Amino acid sequence: MNSVEIFTGAGGLALGMGLAGFKHLALVEWDKHSCDTIRLNQMLKNQMVSDWPVFEQDVRDFEFKFNQPVELLAGGPPCQPFSLGGKHLGNEDQRNMFPQAIRAVRELMPKAFLFENVKGLTRKSFATYFQYILLQLNYPEVVKKDDQDWTEHLSVLERHHTKGTYNGLRYNVVSRVLTAADYGIPQKRERVIIVGVRADLKREWSYPVATHSEEALLHDQWITGEYWERNKVPIRERPRKPDNVNRNKEKWLEAAAMTKPWRTVREAISDLPDTQSALSKKIYNHEFRGGARIYPGHTGSPYDYPAKTLKAGDHGVPGGENTVVLPNGDVRYFTVREAARIQTFPDNYVLNGCWTEAMRQLGNAVPAELARTLGSHLYHCIENC
Repeated sequence: MNSVEIFTGAGGLALGMGLAGFKHLALVEWDKHSCDTIRLNQMLKNQMVSDWPVFEQDVRDFEFKFNQPVELLAGGPPCQPFSLGGKHLGNEDQRNMFPQAIRAVRELMPKAFLFENVKGLTRKSFATYFQYILLQLNYPEVVKKDDQDWTEHLSVLERHHTKGTYNGLRYNVVSRVLTAADYGIPQKRERVIIVGVRADLKREWSYPVATHSEEALLHDQWITGEYWERNKVPIRERPRKPDNVNRNKEKWLEAAAMTKPWRTVREAISDLPDTQSALSKKIYNHEFRGGARIYPGHTGSPYDYPAKTLKAGDHGVPGGENTVVLPNGDVRYFTVREAARIQTFPDNYVLNGCWTEAMRQLGNAVPAELARTLGSHLYHCIENC
């Protein structure tokens, strides 16, 4: 099935959707550095991206016209307008690209769409605008008139929605905040995922059931000890057992019977060469970067727990967020390759640019394996219809 992706960035969502079985007809991204990353991987003959048609341009200037049907539209509209770490301007921010995402739905009429954004989009201060976004996706052909502001258009959409007699292009839309760690990603990344399925298809869809849990990890670490054995951690190097083990033993046991343990930073990166060894130079994007420090509100990711959310930063990478606390207590920045592992990019996928630029691309990306999980679930929903 064919897909079109907008706001592609460095390609995490596109990688996952490709692995799920979708064929990309177009990837639209205005940022040159991100496009250079994809083109670099094509030049290196990475088969996963070899046939990606990349359009380096502003999505506002892109014409959604194809000679083939488009089954899926996907993308991550810029999150800065709604990010907790941004300026919180929301719909007033010039970087708000949801109107373009809705235009793409209207013009392509795909069988389904999937959009990803920051959890901040769902907070109270943006709640009404978030409902406005969802209703526009429900009824993409009910277009705002030039003399209307968005609140007036919202009222029009609400009347359509409650009347229940609308016969135009319509999508059944759901949204949910997902934690990437619950799907085997070694990162506690929380993102809102918006999915719509065209109403005339009469297909049912729900979010994939979580496969991993924190409780199962704690059971693995502190009840059975299998985590430490599996990762070959000597007893003398293991952290002190938490005081609440006995109090939570039954709950952790129940979770362990139903889910796998959350994946940790150790499990994601420990097999990579030491960052200052000669071997590290043989690994793409695995160069040491000094100067890391912890300060209040910005602490590094624990080694035996999923990483904190990797961030891009409005003015560069935040000082403490993209660091790791090693078992000996030392703190250092993640290398680009380690950050790519945490975002589940394959090892043969190279990030273009200096450390700050590559980390910006990764901080904005969708974890590739989370995208594959969601894409596979959606593929099976809309195939053969």
